[in-house]
Amino acid sequence: MYTAGEEEIEAIARVIRSGALFRYGENSECNRFEARYARHLGVEHFALAASGTYGLAAGLIGLGIGPGDEVLVPAHTYMATATAVLSVGAIPVIVDIDESLTIDPAALRDAIGPRTKAVIPVHMWGAACNMNAIMDIAKKRGLLVLEDVCQGIGGGYEGKKLGSIGHAGAYSFNYFKNMTSGEGGGIATSYPKVAERARCAIDPCHFYWQGRSDSIKPFAGIGARASELMGAMLNVQLDRLDGIIEAMRAEKKKVLAGTRHLGNLGLTPSPMNSPDDDCAAQVMYLLPSEQAAQTFSKTIPSVIAGKTGRHNFTQWDQVLMHEGAHHPALNPYTLPENKGLRLTYADDLGKGSLDILNRTVMIAMNPAHGDADIDDMIHNIDAAARVALENASLDDVEVRKAAPVDLQKFDSVN
Repeated sequence: MYTAGEEEIEAIARVIRSGALFRYGENSECNRFEARYARHLGVEHFALAASGTYGLAAGLIGLGIGPGDEVLVPAHTYMATATAVLSVGAIPVIVDIDESLTIDPAALRDAIGPRTKAVIPVHMWGAACNMNAIMDIAKKRGLLVLEDVCQGIGGGYEGKKLGSIGHAGAYSFNYFKNMTSGEGGGIATSYPKVAERARCAIDPCHFYWQGRSDSIKPFAGIGARASELMGAMLNVQLDRLDGIIEAMRAEKKKVLAGTRHLGNLGLTPSPMNSPDDDCAAQVMYLLPSEQAAQTFSKTIPSVIAGKTGRHNFTQWDQVLMHEGAHHPALNPYTLPENKGLRLTYADDLGKGSLDILNRTVMIAMNPAHGDADIDDMIHNIDAAARVALENASLDDVEVRKAAPVDLQKFDSVN
């Protein structure tokens, strides 16, 4: 969370004073946000959910993914991307990333099997995936595309909002996101049937509140509704979003310009697939070795991408240990429908991804940073690069005091 204040407090207090905390009803804050955010994204439908994790699951259900299907997921994403696939009875197939820290289109293409039905490109750390390449592959191979925008709210790709390019997009409004209601999430799509199925997954009784649809048969979903308190806060946060993104883009642009000369030392900005549309939550640099990245990260507040816990496939215990459900009879790894799918994960899985991740350092942007903060950041990046890449000693450089890294944010949830 970057900014919240009296406006959010007043919006929540207004709902509490009204006594109307249920999301369905006259002047619903949730309905208002769903309509506003759909317009913001340029899609026809948006449905709020209780979390980003359930937004992903509802998106998969909306697209008809289930037992018998494989879904391609990147090796670097919060584990909920993979566990959401398991929650609908399908099998996640782990695919390498490239230096942008997003799914590698070439690896994606090579990973498609006869029972691959969908791919989840994750806009990790706010960095857009190469959506042109992904959509081209998906169209040629008949795959469905569910964008994971949980960490990319406010970002875009070649003029389009993230989440509006694939068949559906999932979002998180967790405390650590660019726009927040503490917890929360949702699903965006322009396909009416996908939207109806997603709404049924989020709330199996939604037909009783909003009218029965002829496009699908009702099925048993899970009660993952949003509350009016969430809707009220998100309506205020949406008003703030463009300003937050604009401030972070300006900061990132200044930091990259101020550290461009360090490329001669081997400190290279991570490539971006759509720089002008970046939500700019992080500045990321690729170093020539894991040791250099470790030295850099010890010198100034920064985080190595490979050390962010559940964001790396090596930490996905439920996936790697085949614990795919709370009951053995529901475990996707043992379902008869999934016989013949790729159920095992090779020992050398993701070696290329791990190499990239362990050489990438990240520094968070913040709209509250002023010019002096940004100048100090540029100075400190220069100092850390010289220590990591020129073997300068800490006695030879000045590291200015900076805000400590919030490590909890880098191990955040959906």
